[in-house]
Amino acid sequence: MNKAKVNQEINLADYNDVWVIAEQNEGKIHPVTIELTGEGRRLADTLGKRLAVIVSGADVEDEARKLLHYGADTVFYISHPLLKDFSTEGYALSISELILEKKPEIVLIGATSIGRDIAPRIAGKVGTGLTADCTKLEVDETDHKLLQTRPAFGGNLMATIVCPRNRPQMSTVRPGVMEKAAFIPNPDGRLEIFIPNLKEEDIRTVLMKKVKSDRKKVNLIDAKVIVSGGRGLKSPEGFTLIRALAEKVNGEVGSSRAAVDAGWIEHLHQVGQTGTTVRPDLYIACGISGAIQHLAGMSESKYIVAINKDPNAPIFKVCDFGIVGDLNEVIPAMIESIDKNGSLEI
Repeated sequence: MNKAKVNQEINLADYNDVWVIAEQNEGKIHPVTIELTGEGRRLADTLGKRLAVIVSGADVEDEARKLLHYGADTVFYISHPLLKDFSTEGYALSISELILEKKPEIVLIGATSIGRDIAPRIAGKVGTGLTADCTKLEVDETDHKLLQTRPAFGGNLMATIVCPRNRPQMSTVRPGVMEKAAFIPNPDGRLEIFIPNLKEEDIRTVLMKKVKSDRKKVNLIDAKVIVSGGRGLKSPEGFTLIRALAEKVNGEVGSSRAAVDAGWIEHLHQVGQTGTTVRPDLYIACGISGAIQHLAGMSESKYIVAINKDPNAPIFKVCDFGIVGDLNEVIPAMIESIDKNGSLEI
């Protein structure tokens, strides 16, 4: 099997540039790639380095080339027939091979199901550490190390981690945390094709068939409107009201951690440090007190509306519009207003 060699002693000065590992599915780039490209560009400019985006696959050169329009100096397209369908071994081996050859200083990967799958394997193959589920990245002013911040102890505190002796400095970053890179009509970057040393025996799993779930997909990251429920709903039946309001405003249903922990709704609806970080145009928090873990996941929303019976709830300190009242009365009134006026007029 093709195995990358790990150097036990490295010269930190040999490592340069910031890399973003792109994620593509059936030839379409995942939105987190654009977010990380924007963050990667910021870090590269701070360090005076170049930015590269790495795309793995087969017959996706045109999609890879599009990433030049988001500020990458170079797009490395790892092209191989064995990479047509995602496999943990194939992607981890080929990306590790390119990292060992080019020696990037920083590598960013989206904290998606695929990113969380391959990131620790890549880190192991190239002999470095990995900070998972980062929510903030900064550069130390003194020695230019990457300061990687992530929730710890169930989201009760934030830990900042550095990788002082190994390279690259690797992080997975949660989708929705970073701002997307702006589109550049006439980019100056270039595309480079890399053919990995990959063999059939390196791939231990084979994709036989794809079966798509008929369950409605929850897309909190791209939602323009989110209606979230918390402990104040009192029971899982309370989400009937949340879903009714979300349907009226063409929004997605979100929740606090308390509601998920109580078993009232699935984790994929959870907003916060231990859930999904969101930036909708409108966030309606219903029966959510405003714990710091939840606020960290939605405070960048353009407008925040809070509904809570407790006038001293922390959520009222961050909201743009606050309604002190019983959500079982307020939400039906909001729905009635929409039905009657086509808009919210309470």
